[in-house]
Amino acid sequence: MRVARSLVLVALLPLFAACQLLESPRESASHVGQSRMQGQLMAADGKLVFQPCNEQRSLVVNDIGGTSVLQEAATLADAQGKLFADVRGRVVASGGEDRLDLAQLYRVERSGTACDDPNFKLLILRAAGHGPDWNVRVSGKGMVIDRAGQPPLAVPYVEEQLGDGRFNLSTEANNQHIELWVAPQRCVDSSTGSIAHMSAELRVDGQVQRGCGYFGGSRND
Repeated sequence: MRVARSLVLVALLPLFAACQLLESPRESASHVGQSRMQGQLMAADGKLVFQPCNEQRSLVVNDIGGTSVLQEAATLADAQGKLFADVRGRVVASGGEDRLDLAQLYRVERSGTACDDPNFKLLILRAAGHGPDWNVRVSGKGMVIDRAGQPPLAVPYVEEQLGDGRFNLSTEANNQHIELWVAPQRCVDSSTGSIAHMSAELRVDGQVQRGCGYFGGSRND
């Protein structure tokens, strides 16, 4: 196990926070030649098609990563709203059509506004759950924790890698021990049906609340 060297301090150590903000997204060797993209999923001529945000081109989805994106899309699709997807893959021109060789699926949700999220590129991680509702946003400036009935809490954190893609973020704030545990595992939001690529647990003084999570635009895992 290792503790990430970047201990983000929101107010006490602005220099460290500034340094982390300047870091470029980490990119795995397996991601070379691939791009992370967000956009709309739709069916056309019997095929699943992906249209990147703010673009007119349509890419025929080829699920080379075994992500089960077709089944996930079918589960969420309805006649009411648009289907948003956050993916990683390689765009290939083949036989007169553009194709997306899809390698990783980060999330699929019903949304017509997700393309316009101004905070996505600044986020390292977002996790959320219900019963009661909670939401955690992690960026280069620290971790912001929203819990039902309580004011937002902005805190520094330490990241600890646990192996197999698992990690946790921990902090001590307001005499509370807070941890966010994250694992690479398909997760379905119990309220919206949205599908994410990670499960998450928020632990506050031993009390556990479960939910789902995904990497933001500042993390290229």
